[in-house]
Amino acid sequence: MSAGQLERLRAALLQYHEPILGLTLEQAGALESVEEAPGGPVARIVLGFPVEGYQEQLAAALIAYLADAGLPPGLSVDVRSRIPPFVADRRQRPLPDVANVIAVASGKGGVGKSTVAANLALALALQGARTGLLDADIYGPSQPRMMGLAGQHPTSSDGKSLDPPRGHGIPVMSIGFLVDADQPMAWRGPMVTQALSQLLTDTRWGTLDYLVVDMPPGTGDIQLTLTQRVPVSGAVIVTTPQEIALIDARKGLQMFRKVGVPVLGIVENMGVHRCPACGHESHIFDAGGGAELARRYDTTLLGQLPLDAAIREQVDSGTPGVIADPLSPASRIFHAIARRAAGRLAASALRGAAELPAISIEDE
Repeated sequence: MSAGQLERLRAALLQYHEPILGLTLEQAGALESVEEAPGGPVARIVLGFPVEGYQEQLAAALIAYLADAGLPPGLSVDVRSRIPPFVADRRQRPLPDVANVIAVASGKGGVGKSTVAANLALALALQGARTGLLDADIYGPSQPRMMGLAGQHPTSSDGKSLDPPRGHGIPVMSIGFLVDADQPMAWRGPMVTQALSQLLTDTRWGTLDYLVVDMPPGTGDIQLTLTQRVPVSGAVIVTTPQEIALIDARKGLQMFRKVGVPVLGIVENMGVHRCPACGHESHIFDAGGGAELARRYDTTLLGQLPLDAAIREQVDSGTPGVIADPLSPASRIFHAIARRAAGRLAASALRGAAELPAISIEDE
């Protein structure tokens, strides 16, 4: 291939709109090189999100795109990931060795937030990212059971920091490892935030691309304090489709925006139930609420999960669906949610952190 043909190929590739990032390869700075090789031209592309399981899909899309543009066939595509660190509020100091913190939140309890957080963390790990999971729900910790770690405890090699248990290959930390399962956490807000800060900073996470934080439900003092103390990179909002859940989800979304944290998107859970006997589909909790919430607040619908007994059974047994049944429709949805959330976070990192005013509350 001549130098002129290589340049035409490069120019065309730069204009390719990468669907996960929502940017062209030029805007993303993702096209590392286009070079002639013995077997034909090779394009090397570096993306800011994990690409395990996505390389072949992207390569096929690029080859089809070039064919439509009338360029000669024979291109080889080498797709890799380089996940950049990002903290939404540049006044906050990043956690040592943790590139990105993703908060999984909801305005109210009972919408499946913890199930989404567990499967999101594991899906990111399966896609090639170094991932950890922090259970920040001090009053109702559920990740020890969901991740198959009930009854386990962290260890300490130096008497100062905690080595977290590992569930399905990823480090997991929760207050549930440190107290009896039946013991109520009758703590006021300052005690909760102090305990969470210690869990976060005293844990030896190792080098992570993503730390997924299963946030407590609500939008009160605890949640606001956490977003100000934890260097959050982006937030995922979980809701069910009915209006009463959407009202609270809007509050959660607006809380993150108020403190300058990008909302990566909405996950709608329990959207449709398919009868296992007859196949009839019914919207138990209404339909379309997640999509409407995303549209109204100019964010992305990351995915819609069904009301499926298997999803509940898998986390109750300590093996979330992406591990227990990796080829199921629900697992594929979780993987798509993880990919889209990571892509949105990579796009936020490319845009950079915003300058934010200090937030203070004073008595009148």
